[in-house]
Amino acid sequence: MNIKFKKLIIPDAKVEPREPTRATSGAAGFDMTAVSYEETKEIKNGLQVAHFYRYHTGIALELPPGWTALVFPRSSVVKTGAMLGNCVGVIDSDYRGEITLCFKSDYPPYSPGTRIGQLIIVPIPDVVLEEAVELSETARGSGGYGSTGA
Repeated sequence: MNIKFKKLIIPDAKVEPREPTRATSGAAGFDMTAVSYEETKEIKNGLQVAHFYRYHTGIALELPPGWTALVFPRSSVVKTGAMLGNCVGVIDSDYRGEITLCFKSDYPPYSPGTRIGQLIIVPIPDVVLEEAVELSETARGSGGYGSTGA
């Protein structure tokens, strides 16, 4: 399957947008590279409670209907102490804007030119949710968090 991508012009970009690439032939995701970033702050009741750094990739996608792209941090994020603000980004097939990643951190975890995330493209089945009065029984039932063991 071929999916179109576009390199965007990003004002104040420190590096040119790079094509998303797989690091190895067995890689599930396409690495995304930062071209620039900006700091934003979360303010509550007049107090700063968090720093966020929004990273621009300079890349937009054209996903076909029935497909989505999921954006995850790279595993190396553990070395920075940063967290992707929304844990996993979801790129819908009708979105044509730039893919950005927003990390929560006390300092900029990455510099422009660094691989910051990975893009995984997956099919989305055509699902219709149907309300029911009863659901079938299973051995687990309604057991929730930790109900199957430690």
